[in-house]
Amino acid sequence: MTTLRKFLFADLDDTLFQTLEKCGAHGQPGALEPAAFLKDGAACSFTTPAQRALLDFLRQGMTIIPTTARNIDAYRRVKLDFSSYAVLDYGGVVLLPDGSVDRPWLEHIRAAMHGALPGLQELARLIDEYARRTGFDGRARLVEDCATPFYLVLKDPGKIAARLEPVERDVVAPWVAARSAEYYLHRNGNNLAVLPQALNKAHAVAHVTASLRELHGGILTFGMGDSRVDARFMAACDYAIVPARTQLAGATLEAL
Repeated sequence: MTTLRKFLFADLDDTLFQTLEKCGAHGQPGALEPAAFLKDGAACSFTTPAQRALLDFLRQGMTIIPTTARNIDAYRRVKLDFSSYAVLDYGGVVLLPDGSVDRPWLEHIRAAMHGALPGLQELARLIDEYARRTGFDGRARLVEDCATPFYLVLKDPGKIAARLEPVERDVVAPWVAARSAEYYLHRNGNNLAVLPQALNKAHAVAHVTASLRELHGGILTFGMGDSRVDARFMAACDYAIVPARTQLAGATLEAL
């Protein structure tokens, strides 16, 4: 009987770990372990006992491939052991198993990202103008990596997600709706991002999957993620795993 190699494409934040505020009942002293750190070395994300048990279980039978919005710097501040590919920047950057950047993939996507840049800059100006008019203290930030602009992100500095709702309703959502062939909106809690349509984890997952099939022949793939934006890359895998009490679970399993 042929044994298929198994690969899990796994989102990181709010899937394999989360901030202290989101640890809920698991946040008692001694139960949590740091998983990711800020630039100053302070722990910012943690694993629960259940998440550590899940990781141990998954590693026994499959190779885990991080599939995250984090850029290279933020990914390297994740202190979990991964040894294969990594999909970063919502799919804009792929790291090879040796940790180097997949240059052909980066060159493939770079032209589309530069083409989308003027639109993202226009939206950033509109958000800044809205902030000046209303006193909203959030600012749009263009996320770049490997000398390539990828997407626009907006967060409330006070971590009060409800404060994003007026700017999303009055500025961001109408702008994206008028350009839906070119951009899409991702909102999950205090994270509001606008991405070019060419930038999607699913595209990078398909690219990595093709490389794995070329190397190993038949393989079995799994996708795991917490938010709606993860759904497309998870749907491209053979099976999907959805953590409970997440945005994606609320839109699918818990909505039934």
